[in-house]
Amino acid sequence: MRSSIATATLPGQPKKIPAAPLRLCFVGCGSRARAYAEVVASRPQLLEAVAIADPLASQRADVRSLLGDTGVREFQTGEELLAAGRLGDVAVITTQDKFHYRQAMLALRAGYDLLLEKPAACTSAEVHDLVRLANELGRRIVLCFVLRYTPFYRAVKRVLDSGRLGKLVSIQATEGVEPWHFGHSFVRGNWSVREKSTPMIVQKCSHDTDILSWLAGSECTAVSSFAGNQWFRPENAPAGATARCTDPCPHAADSSCPFPAQRYLTDKKQPWLPQVMPGWANASDDEILDWLRKGDWGRCVYTCGHDTPDHQVVSLQFASGVTAQLLMTAFDRGRRIRIHGTEAILQGSLHADGEIHRLELRLHHGGEAEQIEVEDPSANGYAGHGGGDFGLVDSLHELISAPGPFDNSHFMAGHLIAFAADAAFHTGRVIVPAELLQSSVF
Repeated sequence: MRSSIATATLPGQPKKIPAAPLRLCFVGCGSRARAYAEVVASRPQLLEAVAIADPLASQRADVRSLLGDTGVREFQTGEELLAAGRLGDVAVITTQDKFHYRQAMLALRAGYDLLLEKPAACTSAEVHDLVRLANELGRRIVLCFVLRYTPFYRAVKRVLDSGRLGKLVSIQATEGVEPWHFGHSFVRGNWSVREKSTPMIVQKCSHDTDILSWLAGSECTAVSSFAGNQWFRPENAPAGATARCTDPCPHAADSSCPFPAQRYLTDKKQPWLPQVMPGWANASDDEILDWLRKGDWGRCVYTCGHDTPDHQVVSLQFASGVTAQLLMTAFDRGRRIRIHGTEAILQGSLHADGEIHRLELRLHHGGEAEQIEVEDPSANGYAGHGGGDFGLVDSLHELISAPGPFDNSHFMAGHLIAFAADAAFHTGRVIVPAELLQSSVF
């Protein structure tokens, strides 16, 4: 049986075209900026890029090309752009996590509203500072929690709001990072060491904690968490493995190791190499290999010295009595969710088991499982983050320009849950998220 009650569509352009597009300034021109620049270029009546900043000329050139080689102003650093006066309406901050807080504070003081990549900052206290300053100055912060803007999660929310599940009781969610992605980003990559960036559960799974908070619709009052680094350890390396895949390693050309860096030249070139290697598009295989010999992404994944857990479980208690559980694992792919209500169960997955999405409702007291329709975002070119990238940017003009009060704490709850999960794991205690606001560590 197929239902249309929860058919979800991407948030499209407003019914009324605005008199003038929002003017955007890109602070950082990496992979996330490129994703948003592609959307911006396709929405000229809504959005216009007026300035870009990045230390790497090649990164700036990539974003400029996606924007259609428009007459945008260029700066070498975000700080230079933000010191140049108010050049536009919205600062799009997509730099590395450790720069978000400082650059966001500068942008707010310079008069910008923000489209801010998650995580907003590296501690819960810094997140609180951003909300406080934005409220004081009358600025708006839109955080890049793109999952809220996907057809899949909008369908989930619509079914939940319809009351067909009865009273909400509990939620189970899984974030399958996928082994190669985990090795690329959280073992070899920018988020391999907690003290140099943000904790794994905040950086990767604040999307999921935001979704749980959004669906529960109640304040989270307690968080516990357990985690570990099970597999990417020296004792699990294949016999005779070298410190770098290019040393050469005897396992680089056989199937005994699935993580040889040489795969950046073949089946893992897309989408992974563009995220980390400047000038990759014009680089020869020899140049890519030379880059791997010298850089972090050429290291053996079993001997990188990272401290990132490859699995973590988080348990949540909400003030309403609803409970929730989140599992993060490197050893699955895609997201899964199961929502238990007093009348029915809603369960589904996004980019898991070889499917784009699947969502079904099962009544407790008999009846055929009902397949809930969810729009395929890739059918309309909305592939990024399950349609969330386009959905978020399509909604930006309305979020920034809508009249009336704006609650900048709208993203606080999900962030605090993620920071609380990290604190619970490291301290072995049950954490009350609201108590973290004055913490300089978590």
